[in-house]
Amino acid sequence: MAKNYFNRYVWLIETIHRYGHITLKDISRKWEQSALNDDGEPLAERTFHNHRLAIEESFGIELRCDRSLGYYIANPDDIGDGGVREWLLESISLNNMLNEAGSLRDRILFEKIPSSQRWLSPLVTAMKDAKAVEITYRGFSRDRESTFVIHPYCLKLFNRRWYLLARSEGFDEPRIYGLDRILNVVQCDISLELPEGFSGRDYFADYYGVNHPEGAAETVELKVDGSQVAYFRTLELHPTQEEVETGEDFSIFRFRLVPNYEFLQEILSRGSMVEVLSPGWLRDEVRDEIKRMASLYD
Repeated sequence: MAKNYFNRYVWLIETIHRYGHITLKDISRKWEQSALNDDGEPLAERTFHNHRLAIEESFGIELRCDRSLGYYIANPDDIGDGGVREWLLESISLNNMLNEAGSLRDRILFEKIPSSQRWLSPLVTAMKDAKAVEITYRGFSRDRESTFVIHPYCLKLFNRRWYLLARSEGFDEPRIYGLDRILNVVQCDISLELPEGFSGRDYFADYYGVNHPEGAAETVELKVDGSQVAYFRTLELHPTQEEVETGEDFSIFRFRLVPNYEFLQEILSRGSMVEVLSPGWLRDEVRDEIKRMASLYD
């Protein structure tokens, strides 16, 4: 789907959402004034209805008409569901906003995500078409690339990198592939074999990041310095996070997850502001890693 159409769809969703109810005539007038409208033409009724149907198909958002009030969003709660729909809307919405206010382009700065530029689109297309893909891949620890067929299950963004969960033919369990290590993608004429009832959200529910080691979820408690508590409260590390104790200059946060490598690295990145209280083995592992780090500066 062309990028400019995505921009139009999001503009239309935003416009109707902003006004609650709005007539097609008013929508058309606002489209004439939009920076996204290169030719300055009004929005034709036929085009509007084509966009309306495409919005429902692509985003699952229903635009309905009240004869006395105009068009409205029938399921507004779905816009903020925390999934790919919300991410797409926020991303393209911000791009549209910058187009509307071009003078601010150098004053609103983003973190670059190189892995999204080349392979995200063909992989999304393959998943939508329920097709396997042939990829050429070279891991960072490998000295040469290899080409093989995979069945793409889901995509996940973590720490400015996109990752693909997929099952490679010849293996029973799915594996993680970094999009920034992919050299080529070709869609195959092979039907995608996706486990019945598969949910990417459920697959990663007990983990932080994308690393998926064996083991059951367990309770982890972190003692967080008072200067960092607000950061934890406003941007949780994991959906299971809960604040179980609040002191004068600290808080204790509890999690239910598998403490994988990425979670360990996140704890270490917080330095002396975060202390592992439990489980004991994780506390010992963090302590030992800190000793190894300190030895580099002896």
